[in-house]
Amino acid sequence: MFQVFRSTRDTQPVVAAEPVAAQPDLRAAVQSISKQASTMGREVAEVRGQLDDTAKGAARQAQAVAALAEQLKSITRAQDDISGVTSGSIGAVGRARQAVEGIGSEVSGIVDTLHQVADAAGQITQIALQTRLVAFNASVEAKRAGDAGRGFGVVADAVKDLAGKVESSSKAIMSTVGELDKRIEALSREIKSRPNEADQGAFQRALAELEGGVASITAAAEQSRNICEGLNGQMSSIEAEMRQNTRALDSALVRSESFLKVSEHLIELVAECGIETEDTPFIQAAKEAAAQISKLLEDALRTGTISATDLFDENYRSMAGTNPAQHTTRFVELADRLFPQVQERVLGSSPKIVFCISVDRNGYVATHNKAYCNPQRGDVAWDTAHSRYRRIFSDRTGLASARNQRPFLLQTYRRDMGGGKFVLLKEAAAPITVNGKHWGGLRLAFNF
Repeated sequence: MFQVFRSTRDTQPVVAAEPVAAQPDLRAAVQSISKQASTMGREVAEVRGQLDDTAKGAARQAQAVAALAEQLKSITRAQDDISGVTSGSIGAVGRARQAVEGIGSEVSGIVDTLHQVADAAGQITQIALQTRLVAFNASVEAKRAGDAGRGFGVVADAVKDLAGKVESSSKAIMSTVGELDKRIEALSREIKSRPNEADQGAFQRALAELEGGVASITAAAEQSRNICEGLNGQMSSIEAEMRQNTRALDSALVRSESFLKVSEHLIELVAECGIETEDTPFIQAAKEAAAQISKLLEDALRTGTISATDLFDENYRSMAGTNPAQHTTRFVELADRLFPQVQERVLGSSPKIVFCISVDRNGYVATHNKAYCNPQRGDVAWDTAHSRYRRIFSDRTGLASARNQRPFLLQTYRRDMGGGKFVLLKEAAAPITVNGKHWGGLRLAFNF
């Protein structure tokens, strides 16, 4: 086991040890690395998906908070308007009070005038009474005079009747003036302000209640405004914290992307080293299917079935009333006729395969597997999961697979099935070329 060497510097023996065990099996090591990289990729993809969901939720919450903050500002502005209106109302009540005070003074003047009218009517009544007495005496004397006093008696009787009518009119005037005097006096008591007396008139009580109500509104608006100002400050703090959390989530998402790329790179390195792993059959199937699609498209060009312009058409025309949005292009009929023969065969080759589709370089899926080529029903969740053809998948995984021009690309990702449901998948992609020009990619997704 040991060999003895002589040193040139001394005569003491030098001992060198040979390996006591063989090197570990390289194939087993590589396969172990592949499994560990696959497991890491799966976990990172799951974490990345959760981070993405959290970031989207945080973005929605930030929008809701911003909308709430704007509503609070609107409330504050409305409260300022209320304060301005109530201040004007208090001023208007004050002016009304002053106007009523002026009316009260005028009413007092009217009462005095009515008293004068009543006095004048009383004097007229006295005069009418005296005139009646004089006329009565004159009438008696005229009757004593006989025929000589007959004419004078007629005049005396007329004067007596007239005096009676004047007396009646005067009494009626006095009665009416008295009634007016009572009413105006009552009005004067109602509208007159008596600051030092507890018992005020109804009108003054109404004005006082109005002033109290307006003052209460002003106080409530001011209190509400103070509360809103406090809430505005809190909302600003919340918005700042949410922006900070969003930045942290974005940073974590970027870092998770780096980890995911490391795991995918390890898996690709293992696949490229020539040692078969659990991913190898799917990578080989994707490459073979891509080559078959390439040949079908080249044959279509060669036979004039389609022109190069139509085959590479990027004018995606929206299909009205679709959600998720669907589009059509000038090569969809050719894709519907050619692609299923390859895609369905590969899909049926293994129960682990979830889908096999051909996409152009922008992630557009003209024809999906038959199980996912169902017309939309108007249910977004169902349509997202079951109506996946004629759609553009421009997400990270979709675009990377569509634009990859290396022999193959292996990725790990969460597939959105709609309604908040996701499926964790691996995907092998290989480029589709037509006469040396990159057309798109063959995407083959399979379960772990």
